[in-house]
Amino acid sequence: MTTQTPSRPLTGRVAVVTGASSGIGEASAEHLAELGARVVVLARRAERLDALVARIEKNGGQALALAVDVTDAAAVRTAADRVAAELGGADLLLNNAGVMHFGPIEERARAHGQSQIDLNITGLTNAIAAFTPQLVNAAAERGVADLVSTSSIAAQSVVPGFAVYAGTKAYVSHLSRNLRAELGAKKVRVSVIEPGLVDTELQNHVADAGARAFLESSKEMLEWLEPQDVARTVGFLASLPPRVNLPQVTVMPTGQPG
Repeated sequence: MTTQTPSRPLTGRVAVVTGASSGIGEASAEHLAELGARVVVLARRAERLDALVARIEKNGGQALALAVDVTDAAAVRTAADRVAAELGGADLLLNNAGVMHFGPIEERARAHGQSQIDLNITGLTNAIAAFTPQLVNAAAERGVADLVSTSSIAAQSVVPGFAVYAGTKAYVSHLSRNLRAELGAKKVRVSVIEPGLVDTELQNHVADAGARAFLESSKEMLEWLEPQDVARTVGFLASLPPRVNLPQVTVMPTGQPG
């Protein structure tokens, strides 16, 4: 049996990553595999997941791709059943699937507002419901498990045009605080990461030309985070001694004021 080493502190653990086809999820899956975890990657784009698994395995890691839409509760439960059957269950869940749209509330397209609620809130809640029993079981057996969710600095901010997005991320942050009160005594560490500006596909979902131009111009004024920066934060949280839990972590570009 492979044992943990300082360079591979997550050896023996099983990590499930949602929204793994790009950005923070993709980078986190690769980093967790580098740290020794067997990684299960979930997203809708099967071809992107297959390429990710191929890279992880080429680098000596182990990964399983499951093409799943997390807004489909039954599909997420089926994925969880497969993780239990094939890998013995997850002991780390990174909820990362999400979408961001822009628009003044009186002009917003209903579809854009609803899609953010469906993915950022319902999809996240589906994953938590499906995998938390596995986390609790793993914690009872091994002494620790991790439930980590990607929120946003928008959860703490007032940003005109991003009201629905910010509201969904406030849900993620506050849900995490409440889940920690439920699960901490069961040795499941609950953490929420609130990144500032990160250079991912998320900005491509912003349909408003003015908002896109503003986001692009901000890259000239400050250096944005890279997905790998947040991925290392996820790996750090999961690698801490079981007695240590960082409930809320804000990760900001050095030059971003707030």
